[in-house]
Amino acid sequence: MSALAGQHALITGGGTGIGAAIARTLSDAGAAVTVAGRRKQPLDDIVKRLPKAAAVATDVTKESDCAAMMAAARAAHGPVDIVIANAGTADSAPFGKMDTAHWERMLGTNLTGAFLTAKAALADVTRKRPDDVRGRVIFIASTAGLKGYPYVAAYCAAKHGVIGLMRALSVELARHPVTVNAVCPGFTETPLLEESVANIVAKTGRSADAARAELARANPQGRFITPEEVAQTVLWLCLPASNAITGQAISVSGGEI
Repeated sequence: MSALAGQHALITGGGTGIGAAIARTLSDAGAAVTVAGRRKQPLDDIVKRLPKAAAVATDVTKESDCAAMMAAARAAHGPVDIVIANAGTADSAPFGKMDTAHWERMLGTNLTGAFLTAKAALADVTRKRPDDVRGRVIFIASTAGLKGYPYVAAYCAAKHGVIGLMRALSVELARHPVTVNAVCPGFTETPLLEESVANIVAKTGRSADAARAELARANPQGRFITPEEVAQTVLWLCLPASNAITGQAISVSGGEI
């Protein structure tokens, strides 16, 4: 039997990049998946390739959207067992030029969105199950939740907040049948990385290759992380063998942290 057969995973930001890789990986492990995100077309493109999947257009910064997302997920596949709070965005600006709109946008999607997603799924993931089965709450944070980077102060603040939220929630729910963890990727080959490269090119005049090389130097292995590497870490956290793992921020970064 597949490792996650009979389980239902909800992945926000599931249309592209890390979220899409997680959806494919958990589906391959036997889970039914619901992918959520702001743009419906990428979600539809993912679910049509998976055997048991549903797509829900959602803005995770809105509590009403998150409630509707959960209702749609339950209607598709029943109660949620695994929630992956992955939706995020990353803008850059020197701190002195950062305005309140930038700050609120970074906290809104990356931190408030994670909070609202977990809150909406709480009753499902903490429900009583057989003794060896636990729900999962997994936040996709970042190495920016473990250290600082220049020009992304708001993003770092939001991701540090996600780590704090995870740690507090893991303790609060420790006696419930659920684990709560975070996965912290370094620079990963995703559309967000390409946006960062384009931003460096536009602001510095460097070539795209030079910009990519500069970002890759943050990884001691001298490379970018792949979405599939992040997804495999998420899969491990969903397996029974990780039932004792909770309250942890797991860096997937080639040794950066």
